[in-house]
Amino acid sequence: MWLLLAFLSATLLGFYDVFKKHSLSGNAVIPVLFLNTLFSSLIFLPFILVSYLSPSLLDQTMFFVPTVGWEVQKYIVLKSFIVLSSWILGYFGMKHLPLTIVGPINATRPVMVLVGALLFFGERLNLYQWIGVLLAIASFFLLSRSGKKEGIDFKHNKWIYSIVGAAILGAISGLYDKYLMAPLSEGGIGLDRMVVQSWYNIYQFFMMGAMLILLWWPKHKQTTPFRWEWSILLISIFLSAADFVYFYSLSLDGAMISIVSMVRRSSVLVSFAFGAIWFHEKNLKNKAADLALVLIGMIFLYLGTR
Repeated sequence: MWLLLAFLSATLLGFYDVFKKHSLSGNAVIPVLFLNTLFSSLIFLPFILVSYLSPSLLDQTMFFVPTVGWEVQKYIVLKSFIVLSSWILGYFGMKHLPLTIVGPINATRPVMVLVGALLFFGERLNLYQWIGVLLAIASFFLLSRSGKKEGIDFKHNKWIYSIVGAAILGAISGLYDKYLMAPLSEGGIGLDRMVVQSWYNIYQFFMMGAMLILLWWPKHKQTTPFRWEWSILLISIFLSAADFVYFYSLSLDGAMISIVSMVRRSSVLVSFAFGAIWFHEKNLKNKAADLALVLIGMIFLYLGTR
């Protein structure tokens, strides 16, 4: 069951990337991201309020949000900061790069999670996992070759660095999720999944509100103007649904964070297809070969975690 939910989350994430690319094309980044955090907060705020005011209505359901104090909230504030930092870098990179470049780079996140587990949790990689890591690294260099045909120099393009930075922070967030929701017996702190997902959206909204007022608004007339797109609302809906399914899958017995993380990165198949069909991006043959190498690497990572 948890594996099927992981694939569902991956599909939803793919559409999230598509709507994000559509919303950002020729649009101001900060207001789009602010509205994303606003709509995501509005999705989960009713669950927080109902759980607090009338707990019997949601108790024993998957939507119940337990009341917690600062001793728990401080961990969620840190997660909000990590995720929002990743989003800011990712949104700016997504705006200026083809979706068929961004997707394969993001697909390397499971490799970064494994390396992080190696460095911080003392885990050791087996032969299959090392093969997966090396294939992912090779695919990145091949992707840089494909990017040069579109005038994108991976070594000197700041938007590539933005996407890579977003992927690294995303991997850190994944490792932190493991720490937050793993039980005490496994070295985690055993937080409730709905507490984490609902409150980190709320904190991100306030953080983005401060950025909107202090950084974007004073100079908004000299920067890219903002325009409303209905796809902005769809960003929040698909992201919230993808994360809800993701956190729920991790809460099921037998769920493996390493496999769930890898399956979620298969979202690149959806975003790549839309990049080709909807956005009419170029040089697809070479990019498809590079993407195939990433996916083969993910298969080896899967075999190494069995």
